[in-house]
This record gives sequence, structure tokens and C-alpha cells, in this order.
Amino acid sequence: MTFNAEEFELTNPFAKVSELPYELPDFTRIRDEHYLPAFYAGCAEQLAEVDAILEAGEPTFENTIVALERSGRTLSRMLNVFYNKSSADTSKVIDDIEAEIAPKLAAHTDAIRLNGDLFARIEALHAKKDVLGLDDESAWLVERYYRDFVHAGAKLSIETREELKKYNEKLSELEAKFGTNILADQNDLAVHVTDLAELAGLSDNEIAAAKASAEARGLDGWLIDMVNYTGNPALASLTNRELREKIMRNTLIKGARDNANDNRPVLLEIVRLRAERAVLLGHPNHASYVLEEQTAGNTANVHAMLRKIAPAAIRNARAEASDIQAAIDAEAQTSGGDSFEVASWDWDLYTERVRQAKYNIDTSLFKPYFELERVLWDGVFWAASRLFGIRFVERKDLVAYHPEARVFEVFNEDGSQLALFIGDFFTRDSKRGGAWMNNLVDQSTLLGQKPVVVNNLNIPKPPAGEPALLTFDETSTLFHEFGHALHGMFSNVTYPRFSGTWVHRDFVEFPSQVNEMWMLWPEVLANYAKHYQTGESLPQEWVDNLKRAETFNQGQETTAYLAASVLDLAWHELSAEAQVDSVEEFEARAIADYGLAYSPTPTRYRSTYFSHIFAGGYSAGYYGYIWSEVLDADSVEWFKNNGGLKRENGERFRRELLSRGGSVDSMQLFRNFRGQDASIEPLLKRRGLN
Repeated sequence: MTFNAEEFELTNPFAKVSELPYELPDFTRIRDEHYLPAFYAGCAEQLAEVDAILEAGEPTFENTIVALERSGRTLSRMLNVFYNKSSADTSKVIDDIEAEIAPKLAAHTDAIRLNGDLFARIEALHAKKDVLGLDDESAWLVERYYRDFVHAGAKLSIETREELKKYNEKLSELEAKFGTNILADQNDLAVHVTDLAELAGLSDNEIAAAKASAEARGLDGWLIDMVNYTGNPALASLTNRELREKIMRNTLIKGARDNANDNRPVLLEIVRLRAERAVLLGHPNHASYVLEEQTAGNTANVHAMLRKIAPAAIRNARAEASDIQAAIDAEAQTSGGDSFEVASWDWDLYTERVRQAKYNIDTSLFKPYFELERVLWDGVFWAASRLFGIRFVERKDLVAYHPEARVFEVFNEDGSQLALFIGDFFTRDSKRGGAWMNNLVDQSTLLGQKPVVVNNLNIPKPPAGEPALLTFDETSTLFHEFGHALHGMFSNVTYPRFSGTWVHRDFVEFPSQVNEMWMLWPEVLANYAKHYQTGESLPQEWVDNLKRAETFNQGQETTAYLAASVLDLAWHELSAEAQVDSVEEFEARAIADYGLAYSPTPTRYRSTYFSHIFAGGYSAGYYGYIWSEVLDADSVEWFKNNGGLKRENGERFRRELLSRGGSVDSMQLFRNFRGQDASIEPLLKRRGLN
């Protein structure tokens, strides 16, 4: 693409650092037509900066490593904004831009990582890093650059590097296509309901949200939107079994239909290319390549942990199904109707009924006590304030990337500025499914940048003027994602390579999972869980019963999660010569071989909509959630044993771990905080698997 450099400097908002607070991108100026010029200009700028490094004479830490850390600022500004946009508010234009830049970005990255002359400078510095007089963070930066380049293929022959570049370009193109297909098919498979009676069991608020969703597409009636994982929040309440079945069947076929959104050929090509690329890089398969640079180290360690958990998980899931079947049979006997065998679309509804019968808990009744504004201000923010001393102020004068995205300024206890936090809570057709955190600006003292952090959720948007009442799971997700946000906002590192959540992939979920504990912490719960109409507190009896039921349904949840983790590993442990004729058959066999096949508890993600591993950064890494939960459960025990929600506890967690980003080896960070290695026993106890 050609462009006028002078015009770019004068008119493109990515050409210069934003003058807004915290370098918040100026979304009042950014338009779709700005992305491609900024991308190409940013790539050219960074390659010129690399050329300058190569001409800088004898390699030093400053003229090579630090210079690389300073390079690519225009490109980084554009990419941070663009990929947030493509995830949270995409369009046909944005999808087309992503399809264009994905392979070119891979080629650009390879032009740097596979540059033999550049690697020679890094290798020379790495060989003498112990005598360069560097501080610990700088020495670790040299180590990480060396490992990053080697892992990327910098030691390969020139011919092999050229072949590797072709693989990377094609894979980036396919991964972008996989994600686009999911969102398109997810929207296509939304269930249209024209008879209000079919929605029996949903609350007035949920029905109103379904009505608003239909109206947004110009439809009469109501629309049950699909979500990206297996299942749907509506399944916990809908009493119409035929509608439940239709919703579940639709969710299970996302990306697996003979249409333009069919992800089966896409993922098979991704798997094949990843396996072939791994061989080029000296590994037997893609999983081996990925895990070389994770805390787990190798697939054997991951399988050892998963196989320790799997038998108890499936045993508990079957026991839970027996309770559900008894509830179904009893209901049929009472009503005089026909009984039926429990299926996946029955699980959520009857789980709630069994929970109510066993523990006198109906989590659907919690929703009036989980109103979004109160959960956010009096729960999530309040807990963070008590633990870390920080303060939040909504900045309605600052414009985010979408009208529904809200900007908050965050201050330290001494009043100094910490970060901007952007919350984008509601689902829409232009937003991909799930929940996530990302940065618009990475913290770095080298670059003088404070963090700008985004949390995206997919809560059904209520009609105008109505409150957003969250489910139990949505409330937990809000606390979880804010844990990622804290990890990003507390970052206090010199180099952007180490900023915030730039840690090992199988470590990144650990801080966010720890933050989930505050959702039900007595002080926090008492502060936010109040009826949105009456102001009454969540009944203490419900809370007590909830604690008695902490391990309830953990068999099903663990089985569904483990099945997805196993599926991820199965795809990525395939050799380059492996032939897969049927995605569905391979998937079924992989799960069955692990003893996790049980139709009432399908895998949390089927292959064709498993965006974590085929369109995100979790390939051969989905196990990381439960790997991190071992650390999380152990850390929660530490907090409980040390007084819980206390400033000194928060300060230790912030100082030893959250603020350090990737500037220290991840497991060393955990040991620094915890004072010892983690034990798996707290996790097994939490999930009722001990």
C-alpha cells in the first residue's frame, strides 16, 4: 500500500502519541480508514529502526536490546486499538482489514525475529550478560530476548527460515478466518422465538433483553443470542424442553455446518500447518513446541496433572447426573407426565432444582441482588480499594471506542495517578463471545507510559431504563476479568516486553482466579449484594447454604473443562504425517480415550468454536486455567490464613507479584509471594475431588 508520508503525519491519529490523559487513543478522531495506513507506516518505521540497530556498531545493551524495546511505537499504538476493535466492535470493513494485515503482521514479525544479523547481536550480548553490569530486570530482558528469538526459529538455516515465514503467514491468515467464522455463525444460530409462552421460566428482565435483541435485528418476537462456549445462560431457567434442546443443538454446531462459516477445513489446515512448522523448529509436534516456553515444560507434566483429576471429575459428574435424573423422575410422577433421560440441555435447569432441594439454594433468585452498578462499584471496585488502597472515578469526559464502553480513572492511595480502566460489559452482534482483558496502552517506565486497560464481558443488555441484573456466573466473571485488569494496572516495570500480563501463558490466569475469591468474601458480599428495589441484603441463610454447596456441580464443570483441555492437547500432539478425516470423530475419540465422554456434560468448547486455541493465544495451552488454579487455590488458602481482605496482604500481593509483570520468571514470582511451591491439595478440596 502506498501513502503520502506527510499527509499521514498530519491527518492520521496513530502518527503521534495521543495527548489525552494516559495517552488514551483519541477515539473521536480514529476512523476505519486510518488503520491500514498506520499499519504499513508502523511496519516501515520499525524495520527502519531495526536497520539503525544493525548499523550501530559493537552491540551493547542500550543500542540493541533497549533500542528494540523502543522500536515499533506507531505499530503498537495501531495494533492495540485495532485488535480491541476487531474483538469488541467488528464490522465487514474491520474483518477485511484483519484478513489483510494478519499474514503481513506475521511476515513483519518474522522479518525481525528471523533476522540473522539482529540475532547475532542478541546472541553476543546473551553470551556475556553476566558481565554487563545489568540490574536483574535488564539481565532477564536479555535472557528473554534470546529465548524469544531462538523459539521463533532464529537459529535455523536461511532456507528453513524462509520456509518458516510462509507457514507463519498462512497460519495467521487462517486463525483470523477462524475467529471471523465463529462470530458470523454465532449470530446466524441465534434462536428466534415468536411465542411468548415458550419463554416460560425466564425473568421479566431476561425476556425484555431477548425482545431488545430481536428488535436490534428488525425481528418480531424474541431472540436468544448464542454464546461462544457450549450452552447458554437461558438453559438454567427455560422450562420448555424443546426450546432448550434447540438452543443446545445450535450451540454445538457453531462453525460445523456446510456453509461459508464452516470451520472444519480451517482448523484441519491450522493443525496440519502447526504440526509441520513444529518439525521445522525441531519438535515432534506443536504442543511440544509451545510447552517448551511455558511453566509446565512439557506435555507429560500436563497430562500427569489432568489424569490425576479426570477420574474423580467424571465420577462426580455421573453422581450429579443421578441426582438430576431422580429429580426428573420425581417431577414426572408428581405431574403425571412422562419422564425422560437427562440430556445436556436439561442439566442447568435441573441442577438448579437439585441445588434447591439439597441446599435450599436457587441461584436464579440471586439476580435481583447482583445489579451491575452495585456489583461494580460496591463489589469489584470496593474490594480492590480495601485490599490495595486504590480509588476509582468515572471519567465521562473521556471517549472510548464504543458508546457502551465506560472510562474510569484509577488512583493510588496517596492520590497519584495509576491507570485508566475501560469497562465494556454488554453483548452485541459486533462483539465476539466470552470475556477478556486487553491493553490499549502498555505500562513502561522506559517509555513513560501508564496503563490503559480494557475489560470486555457479554452481559445481555437490558432495555433502556431497566437495571442489568447479573447471573451468579456473570458476577464471578466480572470479578475474574477485573483480576486481569489489576495485573495490567499494577504493572510497574521498565520494559514494555514485561508489562502487566506479559507472563507465561499458563500463569496468566492465576491473578484473575485469585480475584474471584472476593465475590463471596463476607465483607465484600455484604457491601454489594443488595436487592436493587428494596435495598435488602442477600439473606444470610442463602449465603450459608451457598458455602455448604461450594463443591456442588463441580464434577460436571470440571469434566467439561478437562474435555476441552484434552481436546486442545490431542489436536496439537498430532504429528505432521497424521491424517484426520473427520473432525467430529477425532474429537469424540480424544475425549473418550481420556475417559471423559459423557453426553450430558459435553466439552466446554467443541473444536469448531474453540477460539482460544484456533483464533487466540491458547493453542496447546488451554490446560493453563486449571494449571493456574493450583496456584490460585493455594494462594486463597494463604489469604484466608493471613486475615483475608487486609491492606498488608494486598500490598504483598501487589509488590511481589502483580506489579512485576514478566520481569521475573513466573514460578519464581509465585514463590516470592507464597514463600513456597504450590500444593495441588487445595484445588482438589475446592472442587470436591479429594
